[in-house]
Amino acid sequence: MGLAAALMAALMVAVVAGVATSPGILTAVGGLQCTSDGVVQQAGSSGYAEDSIPENYLEIYRSVGEEKGVPWNVLAGIGQVESKHGRWEGPGITEGHNDWGAAGPMQFGALDGSAAGNSWGGEPVMDTEDRPEEGYGQDGNDDGVVSVYDPADAIPAAADYLLAHGAEDDLRQAIFGYNHAWWYVEDVLDWAETYADGEFDTASSTEVAVNCEVNADGVPIAQAPDELTQAVVDWAMDQRGKPYVYGAVGPSSFDCSGLVMQAYQSIGVSLPRVSQDQWEFGPRVPAGEEQPGDLVFFDVHTPGEPPGPGHVGMVIGDGLMVEARCTNCGPIATADYSAEGRAEIIGFTRPLEHPDVQAQLTERNK
Repeated sequence: MGLAAALMAALMVAVVAGVATSPGILTAVGGLQCTSDGVVQQAGSSGYAEDSIPENYLEIYRSVGEEKGVPWNVLAGIGQVESKHGRWEGPGITEGHNDWGAAGPMQFGALDGSAAGNSWGGEPVMDTEDRPEEGYGQDGNDDGVVSVYDPADAIPAAADYLLAHGAEDDLRQAIFGYNHAWWYVEDVLDWAETYADGEFDTASSTEVAVNCEVNADGVPIAQAPDELTQAVVDWAMDQRGKPYVYGAVGPSSFDCSGLVMQAYQSIGVSLPRVSQDQWEFGPRVPAGEEQPGDLVFFDVHTPGEPPGPGHVGMVIGDGLMVEARCTNCGPIATADYSAEGRAEIIGFTRPLEHPDVQAQLTERNK
C-alpha cells in the first residue's frame, strides 16, 4: 500500500508500493449513466502550468495522459507533490533512495526489503531486457533503459499504477492507492485543478454512482421482478448519498447490513442485524441467478466480529448493487460487485423466499 516518506524541508514525499483496493464506484462520461465509455477528456494547460512545470515534464504528462487515458494534470499533480517535477533536492529524486526506499520523480518503491517495497520491479536502473515481469517499471522513451529517475519512464509507470488501482472507475480512490492518505488525494487534486485550463471535475464518478438511473444503453437500472421487491430496491436506492457510519441503521446514515436490514423493514420484513447472520439467514441463490433485491456477500473479515462475510450489498441488476461500504469509500452508492480489486464474493441470498419472511408477509396481509 502507499506509504508516506520522510518529512524533510517541510515537504511530505509519498511512496508508491503494493496494491490498494478500489470501491468500484462507476464512472460517468458524457451524460448520466452507470458504466464508462472509456473516454477521458484531457484538460487544457493553464498559464500557471506552462510557466511552472518544466517543459519536458509538461510534454510527458500530456502525451502519457493522452496515451493512457489518465488526466494529464492528475499525473502532474502527483509529480508536484512527490518531487516538484524532479526539482526537489531531497534524497532519492535523481539518485539513490529516501529512507523508505522510494526513488525517482514519481517516488516509486524501488528497493527490495524496504518499507516501500519494490513496486518498480527489478533495479532502479536496468537494461530493458533485464526488466522483470513484476512491477511497473518501463522504458517509456525506448532508449533501452528502464530508469526510475527518468521522467519519461516514471510518469507512464505512474499512469499504469493509477489504472491498476481503478482510475477508470474512481480516480480519487486510485490516487488514494498511490499514497494512503486523504490529505494527499486533496493535495494532488488541488494541483490538478491549478494546472487545468478551465474547470476540472473529479467528483463525477461518485456523483453518478449516487444519482445514476440508467445504464450505458439508456436502460433503467434497479428494476425488480415484482412490486414487493421493487419497493425494497427503491427504498435502498433512495438512501444513496447518505454517509456510511459503522453501526448505523438510519435514518441519516447506515452501515452495510443496516442499509439492507432497513430496506426490508420498510415492507414489514425483519432480517438479522449483521451481515454474518444475514448470510446464514439465506436462502442461497446460485451465482448468475441473482436478481434485484437479492443480497450479495463479500469475504471481508474484521477483527472481533463473528465468522462469516463482513460486507453485504443489495443487487440491483446489470452486475450492480447499492451498498454502504466504508467511511473512506464515499456515500451510499451504486457499484459493480465484480469490479477488479473488490473482495471475493462469497455468494447471494434471496430473503423474500425465506419461510419466516413468507410468514411475516402473510401475517401482514391479513
